Amino acid sequence: MAKKKKTKYPQLNIDFENKTAHVVFGLLMSCFSLVLFLSFLSFIFNWRQDFDIVQLDSTTLLIDNSIVVKNLLGKIGASLGHFFIYQQFGVSTLLIPFFLAVAGVQVFTQEYILKLNRLFRNSIFLCLWLSTFFGMSFSNSSILGGFNGLISASFLSGLLGTTGTYIILGFTMLIFLGVYYRWTPEKIQSFFKSSLQLFKRKTTTTAAVQEQFHFEEATETASTEVEMPLEKNTEPETFVKPVVEEELTIEPIKPKKVEETSSEDLELDVEVKEEEILTDKEVNKALEEFGEYDPKLDLGRYQHPTIDLMIEYPNSQVTINKDELEANKNQIVETLNNYKIEISKIKATVGPTVTLYEIVPAPGVRISKIKGLENDIALSLAALGIRIIAPLPGKGTIGIEVPNSNPSIVSMKSVLASEKFQHADYELPIGLGKTISNETYVADLAKMPHLLMAGATGQGKSVGLNAILASLLYKKHPSQLKFVLVDPKKVELTLYNKIERHFLAKLPDAEEAIITDTTKVVNTVNSLCIEMDARYDLLKTAQVRNIKEYNHKFINRKLNPENGHRYLPYIVLVIDEFADLIMTAGKEIETPIARLAQLARAIGIHLIVATQRPTTNIITGTIKANFPARIAFRVTSAIDSRTILDAGGANQLIGRGDMLISDGNELTRLQCAFIDTPEVEKLTEYIGNQQGYPMAFELPEFVGEEAKAVGNIDKDDRDILFREAASVIVMHQQGSASLLQRKLKLGYNRAGRIVDQLESAGIIGPFEGSKARQVLIPDEYALEQHLNTETES
Repeated sequence: MAKKKKTKYPQLNIDFENKTAHVVFGLLMSCFSLVLFLSFLSFIFNWRQDFDIVQLDSTTLLIDNSIVVKNLLGKIGASLGHFFIYQQFGVSTLLIPFFLAVAGVQVFTQEYILKLNRLFRNSIFLCLWLSTFFGMSFSNSSILGGFNGLISASFLSGLLGTTGTYIILGFTMLIFLGVYYRWTPEKIQSFFKSSLQLFKRKTTTTAAVQEQFHFEEATETASTEVEMPLEKNTEPETFVKPVVEEELTIEPIKPKKVEETSSEDLELDVEVKEEEILTDKEVNKALEEFGEYDPKLDLGRYQHPTIDLMIEYPNSQVTINKDELEANKNQIVETLNNYKIEISKIKATVGPTVTLYEIVPAPGVRISKIKGLENDIALSLAALGIRIIAPLPGKGTIGIEVPNSNPSIVSMKSVLASEKFQHADYELPIGLGKTISNETYVADLAKMPHLLMAGATGQGKSVGLNAILASLLYKKHPSQLKFVLVDPKKVELTLYNKIERHFLAKLPDAEEAIITDTTKVVNTVNSLCIEMDARYDLLKTAQVRNIKEYNHKFINRKLNPENGHRYLPYIVLVIDEFADLIMTAGKEIETPIARLAQLARAIGIHLIVATQRPTTNIITGTIKANFPARIAFRVTSAIDSRTILDAGGANQLIGRGDMLISDGNELTRLQCAFIDTPEVEKLTEYIGNQQGYPMAFELPEFVGEEAKAVGNIDKDDRDILFREAASVIVMHQQGSASLLQRKLKLGYNRAGRIVDQLESAGIIGPFEGSKARQVLIPDEYALEQHLNTETES
């Protein structure tokens, strides 16, 4: 059973899946808080004039229009003020509209202000405490403490006396403050120590000021009593304190005789150091104090796309043509009887484009004999795309797939609106289409973990890519997923430029997020390899095995961002035409892609590669070995089908989205969901018009082998942060521009210039491809010496 999505305010028990629920409830609470506040405030100033009136019967008070009250909100306001302030807890009831106002604003804006459950508890305590305190201190007034406050104060004073009651009130307030500010013995000790030190400093300063004042006063007095005229060209005499000389006698120090001791006389001090083990409470201290880390807070108002952006096509419902089913059944049975093959049972399952006929052959019939009649059955049915599955996996039957004469369209809307997709508890759910049995097919890209798509031109690959991208856009938040889109054809993925600041990733110096140039593709894929290595280092230090465990640990605040840890979004690399890249870049692109396919699954980088040329020189053995999940659209030959799927069948598909998907175990025939260009435009515009990040997700810096060596750079042209950058590089022993970007909050270009200056100064080594530059200075002391020597020279 799928887990129910956690709402933003579980303590209010409001279903925020409704798009307007938070707006309605937020406005209602804000309105009610304003009504109560004005009623209470007006009652405090006008209660004497309205007191006799509110004592009347409620029916008479509300119906009789001749009765006039002074309260700003009329009779309702006077009644509310009399009930809450006079009869209940006095002026402390103003905390009620304050709580409702905070809750209303927080629910309306969906922005975190205060913890509502904690604010509710604190408001109740302060309301009771203040009413009792005012009831004790001002027993003659029923407005300040309220009737309940007077009763509580009278009860406590009768039980404990006035002094005892004030002691109880004082200590309860101290307990409340201790819980609120989370006092500990260490905090209290440090507070008193700092206060004592501050008091000593003030005392010392005061004494010094007084002493200085007396000294200056004495000096002024002396100067007024004695005047010494100075002659010209004479220097004033300086006062020299007389030195008293004493003769010092130095006695030689005789060395003490060291007594010889045997090994038996020496005692051995044994010390065992035990590492301190933190309790669960101490480990979860940050979690208790700040709550779970929410990566969605940066775009807290982001709204997932609505289902009405998709189009419901008229011919999307599966219709059953009984005449066609009966005619196909008779043709199949008659063809098999012509070859002396008897069947005992036949069953039809109608799908959107294909109908599956399951037959149970009579005992003694060889399966291979039926398999060999594939072309004969196709001839008798006069249909294209007949496929025989002998036997059906998991069943004791033989399947014959026959295309429908009037196929229906599988709309993307029907896939996205299906219960199977909506309740899919997957990390990266993708809705591909519907099976022969008309069931929605939903898979998890994170478990595939990479997907290879191939097929002839015009058979549905680009539509399939759009269906996958749309599925992920509907389910994931921009903080959880980033796309790297490669489109050598320059026309297929351009619509996704609108969501650059939400879902796309690119190199720091790239102008456009959709990559079309082959050189930039090579740099981007190599940059992903650097990101992969960096993520594995993070997993190593966090002592976890995959991205899911790592992010779970980070969300629960068990990883320190000061140590370089960060929330890791999933990254999906989509290549629309792989054949063009292989032809132009060859091994230069194949090698990093193969490396990503081999290693990147654990750290959340997944590949989707599509090509219209399913040949062995494009889909090589290295690629196939690391892409267990494959999709084949219609191809022209059985050889191409075996190249993609390691099995035949793709050459017998009927096209227009008809496809076979292999997850490594079995083949499944699907009708791919259809999503048209206007639907993609609406989807990307809906997301792009919302508030996004300042820029696209930046991938690590990568400089190709064609990068030239850095020459000598003038010392006067160095950046003002040169020394600070050198200290950061030496401290972390990592020579990369991305480190300077993070630590010094620099842009990519400025960080790159500083790296060149560091190389010219001999602090870091030259560029070494995908590896980080070598740091030539071991520590900061050596760095200081190096810079000083350089300055002197």
